Amino acid sequence: MKSVIRSGVALVAAAALGAGLVVGGAALDNDKGNGKGLGGQPATASQIYLDEIKDYGVCRGVDPDCYNEWGNGWTEGEQKRILIWSRTAGPRHAHLGSPLAAGLNPPLAANNVAQSALIAWAAERGIKADWTEDLSQFRLNNYQAVVFLSSNRDTLDDSAQTTLMQYIRGGGGFVGIHNAFGAEYHWPYYEGLLGGANFYNHGPNRDGTVETINHEDVSTSFMPDTWAFKDEWYNLVPYPSFVNVLLEVDKETSEATAAGHGEHHPVSWCQYYDGGRSWLTTLGHDAAAWTDAPLAGDEFFKQHVLEGLESAMGIKPFCAA
Repeated sequence: MKSVIRSGVALVAAAALGAGLVVGGAALDNDKGNGKGLGGQPATASQIYLDEIKDYGVCRGVDPDCYNEWGNGWTEGEQKRILIWSRTAGPRHAHLGSPLAAGLNPPLAANNVAQSALIAWAAERGIKADWTEDLSQFRLNNYQAVVFLSSNRDTLDDSAQTTLMQYIRGGGGFVGIHNAFGAEYHWPYYEGLLGGANFYNHGPNRDGTVETINHEDVSTSFMPDTWAFKDEWYNLVPYPSFVNVLLEVDKETSEATAAGHGEHHPVSWCQYYDGGRSWLTTLGHDAAAWTDAPLAGDEFFKQHVLEGLESAMGIKPFCAA
């Protein structure tokens, strides 16, 4: 098994189920799982719920059976379209620049560097990007993916939460970048969409060493085993569970705290969730990652985001093991 599935308290291999794995003193039931998780779905290697892991009541993990072909994914010959959502209801990252005016595709200022970059990067792949921070424009049915670009705190109202949930259940793609992990703290469904993870804290923006954990996925297949990058290295509580970990950061250079992480500190991962595809990275803090300013590893970051985006849309294989 080439992919890595982290649970926060255990590293689970595919052979574990066949070996009759015992967790917390209780044997796992291959037909019913561990009495938790996945809405009663049969257990697989990606679906071993430990007592410490929350049950979000949906099918989630790395099993493609959790995906719904209900029309929100990309099909051959269709226009490739994404919506970039960068509404902040709390502290605003410098790479987002000034808040956007109302409406769809409002004028971008010179300091809206992350939005501008992602629009341009997507265009290089033939992807039409719309952008907004206006809740009245949070309509997803015309898109194969929605990108939460450092959109934080209570970024959605009740109506938008329902829109996102229905979109995901219909096979939509979700891409969460950087401070998307600082959003919707009181909505468990969103926490599950992030892989059962939430932002806790971080040290100062600083140099670190990224470790490529999975070389099979399209968003990492081009990367060396390790590469330099500068970021705010997020500590996550809860820690992502039953996801396909793509990248980690060397905790010796990231100022990672021990809370929840143990020996492993993921920074990118993917999963199927409640019928949709979810690709996630905590990277992208430094404005230089979104501009032509020199930053070690920025070429890997750009390709990582674009390949992850295309996989979430259904253009390329998703979350390869």
